[in-house]
Order: sequence, then structure tokens, then C-alpha cells
Amino acid sequence: MTAVCPPGPEAALAAGIPAAKVAVAAATYWVDKPFDYRIPPELAGRVVPGVRVFVPFGRGNRRTEGIVLAVTEVGADGVDRLKPVESVPDPEPILDAEQLRLAMWMRERFFCTVYDAVKAMLPSGLWFGHSGARRVRDKTVETACLAVPAEEAAAAAEAKRARAPQQAALLHLLCALGEAASAELLQMSGAGRSSLKALVTAGLVRLERRAVFRRPAAVPEKQTALPTLNAGQQVAFDGLCALLDGGAEAALLYGVTGSGKTTVYLHLIAELLRRGKGTILLVPEIALTPQMIAVFSACFGEEVAVLHSSLAAGERTDEWKRIRAGLARVVIGTRSAVFAPVSQLGAIVIDEEQEDTYKSENTPRYHARDVAKFRCVRNGALLLLGSATPGVPSYYAAQTGRYHLFTLPGRYNEQAMPAVRIVDMKRELRAGNGGSISAPLREALAENITRGEQSILFLNRRGAYRLVTCVACGYTYSCPNCSVSLSWHSSGRRLMCHYCGHVHALDATCPACGGALSFTGAGTETVVQELTELFPDTPILRMDADAVSAAGGHDVLFEQFRREKIPIMVGTQMVTKGLNFSNVTLVGVLSADQSLYAADYRASERTFSLLTQVIGRGGRGDRPGRAVIQTFTPENDVIRRAAAQDYPAFYAAELEMRRLQQTPPFADLFAVTASGEDEARVLVCIRAAREMLIRLAGNRPDVRILGPAPLPVVRVMGRYRYRITVSCRADGEMRGILSGVVIACSTEKEFRGVSVFADADPSD
Repeated sequence: MTAVCPPGPEAALAAGIPAAKVAVAAATYWVDKPFDYRIPPELAGRVVPGVRVFVPFGRGNRRTEGIVLAVTEVGADGVDRLKPVESVPDPEPILDAEQLRLAMWMRERFFCTVYDAVKAMLPSGLWFGHSGARRVRDKTVETACLAVPAEEAAAAAEAKRARAPQQAALLHLLCALGEAASAELLQMSGAGRSSLKALVTAGLVRLERRAVFRRPAAVPEKQTALPTLNAGQQVAFDGLCALLDGGAEAALLYGVTGSGKTTVYLHLIAELLRRGKGTILLVPEIALTPQMIAVFSACFGEEVAVLHSSLAAGERTDEWKRIRAGLARVVIGTRSAVFAPVSQLGAIVIDEEQEDTYKSENTPRYHARDVAKFRCVRNGALLLLGSATPGVPSYYAAQTGRYHLFTLPGRYNEQAMPAVRIVDMKRELRAGNGGSISAPLREALAENITRGEQSILFLNRRGAYRLVTCVACGYTYSCPNCSVSLSWHSSGRRLMCHYCGHVHALDATCPACGGALSFTGAGTETVVQELTELFPDTPILRMDADAVSAAGGHDVLFEQFRREKIPIMVGTQMVTKGLNFSNVTLVGVLSADQSLYAADYRASERTFSLLTQVIGRGGRGDRPGRAVIQTFTPENDVIRRAAAQDYPAFYAAELEMRRLQQTPPFADLFAVTASGEDEARVLVCIRAAREMLIRLAGNRPDVRILGPAPLPVVRVMGRYRYRITVSCRADGEMRGILSGVVIACSTEKEFRGVSVFADADPSD
């Protein structure tokens, strides 16, 4: 007998038999609801809202975990229909009433199950009972992560439950965690190494070497006083303090790169601590957390806790417990830190608020900004968004009065912004220079080396070359699993797919015809090689995912760059934001066009932000900075406005384009995506989804249904991906329609093997 919803109010009385409403882990999206379970007398008083429980579920009464959402009573005539709660692992609730409400809200907003939302809030080590000792030495660990979407992994786990239970356990764990150190994963699941290897061979799991960042073993007491506010910062700080007394508020702190937004954050947090309030500070990337930790720990000592995905499970659990116990009232972390159990929450600060990394690409597909809004409203707290290049919807909200706007127009040290030179790479080619470094950039680098100043070069392409082809027959090395070419990595002497990790050896000649091979699309490895030939006696540091993994972490390489004053650092997107090196006076952008012409309505916004941010890395000390932007389209308005650091002009032009396109902030976007190994079946499914949407929502004047269309990379890990995009006004009716379409497509036998999900404001 399956668990059922409670009977109507007329049956819930007199006898007063206690029952628990439970969000069950095993429930799929299309059957998800609070299931009712009888509370046995021996568990009375222990089964309360917010505790975890184990319960029987489904026709086979499979033991599964869940979280208690509420406790109610049922009449004696209904109690026999309910299954009992089996056990309670928690001595006290791990989620409070606000967090339970948040989980219910996330289900409706992000098309996930309640339990999906709950698992996103909790550190993995808390659920699986892992409490390993905190380690302090730098190291890399072998990390296991899903090589397929979580929905597909869950389906594979169910298929393997009977014949390969250890493999099923590993998949269930990874569905919950997203990724985990292999050793911890095997320990938590009780599975053997052979089971993990079998999942890798099957293409369900991928193993990678990952840097593990750890919270400092001992954070000293306050070491430094708060930095002094200049006049502009003082005005912003005073305005923000005034908002702290008015209940839930939202504000945007817009300041040019180097204007000292972090200093405003420090003073705001100090004021909140003085009032007995806590703060969550979100940063977009793990690479930025070590620098932030150092700055904030120097001011707030043991009050600072750190939460991000690269912490070991035990360390993350310990930090979560410190926060929950009130021992740490300042939380610094990446996207998932928005769920930190901070008591007396006074503010959530989202730095570089425009970054896509705040949007989760796996279930639950939440945006940290939306979750932060919910929490701030519930706690009467301040939501502060900070950026030198705010997202267009955020700046529009500030311009129209939905957010308060505070501006820092100049740099903290009163230095001028870097002088920018735009180099036309077509002229370089005509002059016979086919390399990655233009003549003006080469001269500027030579000058910097002579003066003992440092330079940062940005190219968002790792590896040596993006494409390897045959000059005779046109053969291209392509990934067998994904519709992309393989990139050549000279450091490991291998061809690699950057989507699924497939590796292939490079032949001496074309495997199809024996012709000569051609290498195009230079990456960071090739740029370092070119620079070594230009400046043979000059140390050069490479900063990309491969180099970080080998070195043991971002902070190791950044500290080496700072301490040893290495003249040149070549890096991918991780060098573009949040870094503050006083001796860097030159920035070079090697391929400004790379992200400009992507098939995405935000391509211009992303390019402008990227260029503005990386230019701002220069001239942050006492000496003036300069930048060189290399492009094949020097007349492009986005590039020119980024070079001039003219956000208002860019915003005005981009806003009009958004108005014509009916994209955010003038409409909301949803996506319905179908994926599967059988392309024909995926297409039939996504077309059926479109017909349902037209039938259910086509009469709404605000609705535009676009597609179906393939994603930019249509095949990834052997699965074809097609999508419908819906431009509309986001409301309960529209979310209900989209939910119904997902459920209908997911339960139709004709579409078996096809995964379907909905996403609000997709990032790709």
C-alpha cells in the first residue's frame, strides 16, 4: 500500500492520531507532493517539522529518506491507510520553518521536487553522516561527478538497483551531491572501487582531479582596522545603513572597477554585526574566495565561515554547523552559500551580481538572486547587489525605482581608468603577423618587463589549439560523444573534449588520407609558447583549469604571481574579475570577438562585462594602467563602449534592443528542454511539447513560443538536446502550464528514454 494524502478535514479530529507530512526523496517530479505517514508511539515527540526520517515508499515499500514538512492529526478511520515512519536520524530539526517554506516555494518556482530543494540546502556530509577531520595541507583529490544530467542518472540508478546495487547507490549519491571526492563517495556508499570504474566505463560518471580548498586551520583574531571610506563610499554606506531600519529592501551598488565596493561591504557587515545581525556574501567563482577570505578574516576573525563546493564533505559540514550554532555570523561562499543557516539574517550581498555562475544548471535550477530575495523578504533583510557592470534587468530595476541605487563613480585611489588601445587584427594579418600577440601588445609587454611591472593576458580558451584538421581532405578530429571538435592539449599531448572529457591520441598524419595536419584556434598553452619565444628569459604563469588542477588550487597560483612578481600571467575567464594586484599595469585581451557573436540574446552584455572587468584589473596600485584589446571588429559598439568603460551608453543601447526582442527586463523567459539518445524520439517529444504549449497558452497576448531548436551544442555525452523557449509574463498560471507540459511528456510511454525539464531564465 502506498502512502497517500490525508483525508479531508472531516476525518482529521477526535482520535487525534499523529501523522507527518513528508517530502520523499524517491518521489519523481510528476508524483511529488507531501506524503502522509503515521507516527508510531515510540517516535512521538521526535518526528517534528524539519527532521529527516526514513520511510517505506512505493508498492515495494522501498526504504527511502525524507524530510518532515509538518505534523498533523488524522482520524481513526484513516490511520490504517497510512504507512509508519521507520526511524528518525536527527536529534533535533536541521531545517527551520523559513527553510521549509523556501523548499515549497522552490518547487513551484524552479520545477523541482520539494526534496530536491531540501538537498540543495544541506551539506552533503550532514546527510550521509560523514564527519571527517578537517585537513589543512594543500592537495588535489580525485573527484567523481555525473557525466549525464541528474534526471538520467536517477533513471539509470533505478535500472541498476536489482542487478548492481552498489552502482545504484553511487549514482543516487551523485544525484544528491552533484560531485564528491571518490574516496568519500566510496566510504559514504559502501561501494567498491570496481563499481565506480564500471560507471565510468558506462559513461555515467566522470573522474577528474580537483583542487580542494580548505578553510584556514586557525583564523586569528581581528588583525586590521576597517579601511577608511572616501567621500563616495561614505555616501553609499550611509544610504545603505538607512535601509537597514526599514525592513526588507533591495539595493544596487554600481561602481567602476577599483571603486572600492568591497570596502563598503566590510563597513556594512561591521554595522550589522554591531546590531547582532549576520550576513551572507556571495562571490561568483571559487577562485575569488581565498582573496575574500583573507580580507574579511583580517577584519572579522572567527566570525567568518566559508561555504563552497570544493570543500571536502566533512569540512563543509563543520562550517555549516558553526553557522547554525551562531559561532560564525559572516558567511562567504559561492552560489549554494545562499542557503546558509544564518540566524538573525541582516543582509545578503551578491558581488558581481551579473555573473551566470549564480544560476544552477542542475536540479533544482535556481538562481541565487531569487533565493536571496525570498530570504530577505522573510527576514526583513537587505539584499545588496554589487557590480561594475550590472545585469541589464538589475540596472533597469534600479532606474525604475524597484531597487535603491548607489553609485561609486571613481576609483578608490583616485587613479584614472586604464588607457585602452584597440588593435585591428586584420591589419596585423595583412602585415604578416599571424600569431596571437599583436605588435602593439608585444611592445607594451616589453616596456612592462623593463619597468618591472606585471601584465595579465586574457584568452578564454584553454589547451593549445581548438581545432585539428587535415589540409588535404578536411578531416577534423571530433568527439564521438558530442557534436564538437577535440582540442589539442600540448602539455598532456592529447586531444580532449571539453564537454565529456573524451581523450584521443594525436596521429602523426591524417588518419583518413595521410595528409598533413593543421592546428587552428590558439589556446592558452600556445600563447605561453609564443610569449616564451618572444621573451625567452621572462617567467610566464598560465592560469587555466589544467594549470590550476596541477598546482593544487587557484590561490596557489595567484599567490605565486603576487609573491614572485611574475612578469606575465596568461589566463582564461578566472583572471577577469575580483583580482587586486597593485603591480599589474597592463592588460591584454587577445580575442575580444570570441563571445560577442554567440547565439544568445545576452552575448553583448556578457562581452561588455568581460572586457570591462578584465580591463579593470590594471592600474589598481600607484601607477597608471593601460590595456590592449585585440579584435577583428574594432568598429563594434560593444567593444568601443567597453574600452571607454561607458556602462550607461551600453545600457541605453542594449535596453532598446531588449525592448524590441521582448527579452528581460521586458518579458520573462522559460525553456522546455528534451534530451535523449534517439534524436528522432527527442524531436517528436519536443514538438508534442510545443503543441501542448500552443493549446494551453497560445491565446495569451504576452506569450511567444519559439522553437523547437537545437541547443548550440546539440549532442553532449551521446544525448541530443532540443529546446522550446517561451517569452511571457511569469505568473502562477504560466508556471502551472509549463509544469503540466513537463509532467505529460515525462509520463508518456511514447517518449520513454527522453528526459524533459523546464527552466526559468536559462543561462545558455
